[in-house]
Amino acid sequence: MRLEPIPNPTALRRFGLPAGALALTVLIASALALLAGANPFATLGLILKGAAGSKFALLETLNRATPLIFTGLAVAVAFRAKLWNIGAEAQLYGGAIVTVLLGTGALPLPSALLIPVIAVAAMLTGALILLGPVLMKTRLGVDEVVTTLLFNFIMLLFVSYLLEGPMKDPMGMGWPKSPALDKAARLPRIVEGLRLHWGFALAILSALAVWVIQTRTTLGYEIRAVGLNAEAARFAGIPVGKVMVKTALLSGGLAALAGFSEVAGLKGNLTLDLSPGFGYTGIIVAMLALLNPLGVVISAIFVAGVFVGADSMSRAAGVPTYIADILMATALLTMVLALKLTTTRIRWR
Repeated sequence: MRLEPIPNPTALRRFGLPAGALALTVLIASALALLAGANPFATLGLILKGAAGSKFALLETLNRATPLIFTGLAVAVAFRAKLWNIGAEAQLYGGAIVTVLLGTGALPLPSALLIPVIAVAAMLTGALILLGPVLMKTRLGVDEVVTTLLFNFIMLLFVSYLLEGPMKDPMGMGWPKSPALDKAARLPRIVEGLRLHWGFALAILSALAVWVIQTRTTLGYEIRAVGLNAEAARFAGIPVGKVMVKTALLSGGLAALAGFSEVAGLKGNLTLDLSPGFGYTGIIVAMLALLNPLGVVISAIFVAGVFVGADSMSRAAGVPTYIADILMATALLTMVLALKLTTTRIRWR
């Protein structure tokens, strides 16, 4: 058996295989529900109802999708240049730390100025966190998969230190959490009385901005060229190292906005469990979207809907919520295989 490249894959192959991957994922999830003693159709119906069956459910899904859009965009931007950023979790927490530092009285500014300043500072922090690994990659040839992954654990330990020491809330009754943000630093709600905040609108605008950068700017062309063939891009005069650095700064900044939106829009303070794996889930979101920034929005809403719906389904049907985790893992594996078979064919000999 060997793989042969397909120079010009048909539209049916490019879109049919990913659709088949999602169908296979649903089939596997149905089989797992059956093994758990539940009706597969009823289980899938409960997931759908829990994700979008009411105004509250739909807005909660969009709320859960907000950080996933940011981390999905961060991964999509980096992966497009073949910069394997596995450290979106660290960049998210970096943005969250800066949000707390500046949003608890350090900057006496009105809300209209304070929120943009904090958002920009969070982006700069995330960009700098990813800058180290990308410089080690371009200057020393160090594998960025290892360095970005290890940064996640370093950042979690650093956050734990901060919440047990310098940033611990003295009024928190001993709980490891930071002081609450000032009201001026909080993102307002889109719908009064519900949790969806304007961070979701910022995520949509970010996706549009990334799409414009990738399709309408010189930087976007350079990112695609480096991702397709770095040596050919270098031969054509594209500064591969500089493009990698620019890509890393953009990717890290986008991931940090996830931390900013979660603290300023939803939580109000920093805790060690701020992210239940948004950085890692962003990889699934980006891959399901085929690294398309506009597709990331749809993919993030789909993934968020699965998790929100699974919580509701678990309570109603008594099926473990771990089915959602298996569903996402299966979706990623089948989608990676589908993408590979989109551009290559299997030859038996």
